[in-house]
Amino acid sequence: MPEIKSAHFKEAARKVVADPHQQASLQKLERFRTERIHAIAETGQAQWEVMQAQARAIKWHTLEHLDTYLDQLATKVERAGGHVCFAKTAQEANDYVVKLALDRGVKNVVKGKSMVSEEMGIADELERNGIRRVETDLGEYIQQLAHEPPYHIIAPAVHKSKEEVSDLFVRELGVPRVTDIPALAGQAREILRGEFLKADMGMTGANFAVAETGTMAITTNEGNGRMCSTVPRIHVVTMGMERVIPTFKDLDIFLKLLTRSATGQRITSYVSMFSGPRRTDEEDGPDEFHLVILDNGRSKLLADPEMRESLLCIRCGACLNVCPVYNKVGGHTYGWVYPGPIGAVVSPVLVGIPKAKDLPFASTLCGACREACPLQINLPRMLLTLRAKVTQGSMEDRAPSTTETLAIRGWQSAMKSSRMYGLASKAARILQKPLVSHGYIHNLPGPLGAWTKSRDFPPVADKPFRDRWKDLHP
Repeated sequence: MPEIKSAHFKEAARKVVADPHQQASLQKLERFRTERIHAIAETGQAQWEVMQAQARAIKWHTLEHLDTYLDQLATKVERAGGHVCFAKTAQEANDYVVKLALDRGVKNVVKGKSMVSEEMGIADELERNGIRRVETDLGEYIQQLAHEPPYHIIAPAVHKSKEEVSDLFVRELGVPRVTDIPALAGQAREILRGEFLKADMGMTGANFAVAETGTMAITTNEGNGRMCSTVPRIHVVTMGMERVIPTFKDLDIFLKLLTRSATGQRITSYVSMFSGPRRTDEEDGPDEFHLVILDNGRSKLLADPEMRESLLCIRCGACLNVCPVYNKVGGHTYGWVYPGPIGAVVSPVLVGIPKAKDLPFASTLCGACREACPLQINLPRMLLTLRAKVTQGSMEDRAPSTTETLAIRGWQSAMKSSRMYGLASKAARILQKPLVSHGYIHNLPGPLGAWTKSRDFPPVADKPFRDRWKDLHP
């Protein structure tokens, strides 16, 4: 797995918020938000909600029978001449791919965009074993040249300007400096075309895997996924185990939701489907096909009734685009593969709370993510669940401090007794007097100071509501 830096979320966030260049770059996400709204309007709100409900029901059904559909998928792939590896951990998945490459004498690997391959950290594993890999999605290619992880699920280099990309190409590729976007894409295309032709192995993800037929489906706007899956002699697909869907008919609904939610398109430029190695009567395709199905903590999510819903995610990135926190702190701040609201939910479970305990708090709980989600995943509810587990010390990181325990018990006592509540309110009114200025508390003392670091705190009312009510209704 790649290095996990989620523990440094607060420090990283402060740097990004103070960086005018990144703040300007994050404004580009407005286009995704606008295009998504237009796409839904074109579809019709009523029809959109019907598709959402259908897709959600299909995914829930699939999760409830996940073992059955994964077994059916593996059987179909093997009948078509492919090979299947069920990997419990990222390391098991990496070991399978690296051994395959070494056994087959692979020297060059071309990769399509895949969040699961990022989660595995397969790029570093290949290179440690002397196998050269090249990212072929333009955004991922830019990030590889910059030695950075992806910044966004669907727009990996959205934070870079065309001038930065041009300078990067000049430095890393030795090409002439151009700042015209089509010209920059042309430079990358010319170089990548040669990489496809000399590659021994191609790797892609799978947006969806159809159990009924053993079909993998990927969506791209560049065609690189199709090149990775058909030109090299070996094709390896890596996918999370939740990506399976039951039938080919189901694919129609999910493709419509994915493309409209991600980029606002009716359909992406390329939708590629493959079901194993090249048949004897086919001209294109690999000699070998391998499917790696990754768990890597997903079983933990599946077993938790409060967190299971996160496995409905189809990785469209819509929640990132509308999240006010992501739109200020960007993708790298989250410190691991999955950023934004969905990352704040799944990362603490997949990598462990001690490494990502700040992420559940990286949300205003405004609900924009749930509203934008094509599967209507209740991300705010799960963020609250994780917050409770963190603060109550029930997720393997720590027990609550003595101060926290006493504070919680005091609050419980006050809430259970009207008399205690009244006494607590009276004490608060007296103790707050030195702190109140112009109708607000600007600086709370000690550990409470975080509440007033970036906002003013309203004081406890001089006259309780009950007394006011008595005055109104004597």
